[in-house]
Amino acid sequence: MPDRFQPAERTVFFVSDGTGITAETLGHSVMTQFEPVRYRKIRIPFVDTADKAQEVVARINETRFKDGKRPIVFSSLVDPFVNEALRQADALILDLFESFVEPLEAELGVKSTHTIGRSHTMSDSETYHRRIDAINFALAHDDGQSARSLEQADVILVGVSRSGKTPTSLYLAMQYGIKAANYPLIPEDFERDQLPSALPPYRHKLFGLSIAPERLAEVRHERRPNSRYASLENCHYEIIAAEKLMRREGIRWMSSTTKSIEEIAATILNEIGLERRIG
Repeated sequence: MPDRFQPAERTVFFVSDGTGITAETLGHSVMTQFEPVRYRKIRIPFVDTADKAQEVVARINETRFKDGKRPIVFSSLVDPFVNEALRQADALILDLFESFVEPLEAELGVKSTHTIGRSHTMSDSETYHRRIDAINFALAHDDGQSARSLEQADVILVGVSRSGKTPTSLYLAMQYGIKAANYPLIPEDFERDQLPSALPPYRHKLFGLSIAPERLAEVRHERRPNSRYASLENCHYEIIAAEKLMRREGIRWMSSTTKSIEEIAATILNEIGLERRIG
């Protein structure tokens, strides 16, 4: 007899006629509200014909048979014929356009264009180029590679190695068009009890990331197993020293240990007072 307190597990599909990023982002935000539920995510992009939709239906129905539970499907399909084909699946189908676009049409008195991929069009070249510039900036200024053009940075992340600086920088660039540099805090900085020499002029742009020593040791062991770099003792030392340095320098910081990258990014934008650079 199954344990009634055991968290449920469900398969969640994100189906789209474009990249599927919109469906996955919104669907993930909704599913995180149901914490006991564990779920497997499957994103299926570019479903732009009825034939492709029927292939997706077969896959969903196969999953329904294997799991013994109806899959949950977040759909951002625009074409009504493709959408109708998807609805033949034995699943809970949550149509994002039906949920949001149709009520907005009624409220605004204007019909949606119902254009496939409109949210990801590159016709807005300014937005596209801002995103690419931000990504290139993050890559060029990753892990303290370069101190050039730091005056262009919207934010400079600091923290010990493997505390989440690189993925956060790239997420800020891709999702918000924010130019984010990142600098590691290393043992030499702790011995000098000073920030890396390139950073003091930009103290107002600094934001720190910390992490629980135990989690840091786990992450570092994946990269350099059984090394001093990954030892729990060394991780404790670096975290304590980094947090002490950030407090002394008046740098705002947060722990990334239990936070999603979305939460980290949102906190940084709020704390630094940054606005989204792209639509």
